[in-house]
Amino acid sequence: QVQLVESGGGPVQAGGSLRLSCAASRRTISNYNMAWFRQAPGKEREFVAAISRFSGSTTYSDSTKGRFTISRDNAKNTAYLQMNSLKAEDTAVYYCAADADNRGLGRLTILYSYWGQGTQVTVSS
Repeated sequence: QVQLVESGGGPVQAGGSLRLSCAASRRTISNYNMAWFRQAPGKEREFVAAISRFSGSTTYSDSTKGRFTISRDNAKNTAYLQMNSLKAEDTAVYYCAADADNRGLGRLTILYSYWGQGTQVTVSS
């Protein structure tokens, strides 16, 4: 079972940037499609971005496309989410997730077997 730990969150002003990291242990992430989700207070967890096992494919939500970039370094067993041009509505807890069955770059939480504990991102306007 893979263990995921997010880091890199924090407060930032609107228009700023943050880079989130998702460090994996116990298993190599090269076996998994990886994704980022986020959850704002009072809202359901929503899809942000996903990346295939060897970075050949990526997909983004409409609200993050063009501003966020998902990447991975399998040698470092780490996935990343570069977030630029941040907006107040990006405020949320951000979670990384791994799809143990590699069912494609899905956008549903149920498709992902492993989750990190989350890292808070707070964007002030």
